[in-house]
Amino acid sequence: MTSSHPRNAGIPLDLGWVNRSRVNKSAVSRRVKTLPGRRSVKKVAQIAWQLKAISLIDLTTLEGHDTGQRVRRLCAKAKQPVRTDILDALGVADLDLKVGAVCVYHNRVRDAVEALHGSGIPVAVVSTGFPTGQVPVAPQLDAIEQAVEYGAQEIDIVISREHVYTGNWQAIYDQIQDYRKACGEGAHLKSILETGELSTLTNVYKASLVAMMAGSDFIKTSTGKTKVNATLPFGLIMARAIRDYEAVSGYKVGFKPAGGIRTAKDALTWMSLMKEELGNDWMQPDLYRFGASSLLGDLERQLSHHVTGRYASNRYMPIS
Repeated sequence: MTSSHPRNAGIPLDLGWVNRSRVNKSAVSRRVKTLPGRRSVKKVAQIAWQLKAISLIDLTTLEGHDTGQRVRRLCAKAKQPVRTDILDALGVADLDLKVGAVCVYHNRVRDAVEALHGSGIPVAVVSTGFPTGQVPVAPQLDAIEQAVEYGAQEIDIVISREHVYTGNWQAIYDQIQDYRKACGEGAHLKSILETGELSTLTNVYKASLVAMMAGSDFIKTSTGKTKVNATLPFGLIMARAIRDYEAVSGYKVGFKPAGGIRTAKDALTWMSLMKEELGNDWMQPDLYRFGASSLLGDLERQLSHHVTGRYASNRYMPIS
């Protein structure tokens, strides 16, 4: 992950700031209701936004039936996410379009690194007992170090939600700091909060602050494996936490919504949220990603529609 911004070094845990934080749920609801209705882009601008959305995708496969061949096919799609005839017709064949990263399990890291060699696309790996986080910390440090040794450039860790329920913010801070150290300078750390399991929006805000204070390079909504994953209220709260943290620390932290973002319309709504709340810097892959598997297919179908006036069958745009 290349970036023009200084990497988040973290700051000392400020429990006073964390404990006095509160979220106005009604205000959040009013704000997010404004996004899907009147935030729309049309025609040429819509094409540009859809192409940008593709560059922000962490193309993901996290299935029990993942194989080396399946991962290699996914990586081929990551390098050529849209059919060349569509790009030619849109006049953007020289865009060098590719996704933001490919995300896999630990035992598929080397397959992905080999398949993506020379492409500039980083490999992300889910770690620390994904998706539940119900594992001891110490063995996960070795696993992270091994993944980095194999070539992973981004590590997606899962925080222990039990510490959120009990308000043990020091434990979460210490845990994430340990994971950050295991990443070394060779990989960036993305901390998954699993927002759908944190009970309240206030907890989401507090967990976001603690994760950033501990040195997370990104904060991420969800694993995509629970009933409630990325929602706009969670996204708004996390974006506001990122803004507040930057004001105090001077560090820009990335954001990754994951789970349930399947359509081009969804993607553009989320991008509008980030642009309005955090600005243009968060429209780039070094500070913004979508965790998705099916989103790319719909974006490619929409681009095809701009060219042909018809929606192509999914079988003409396979992902893996």
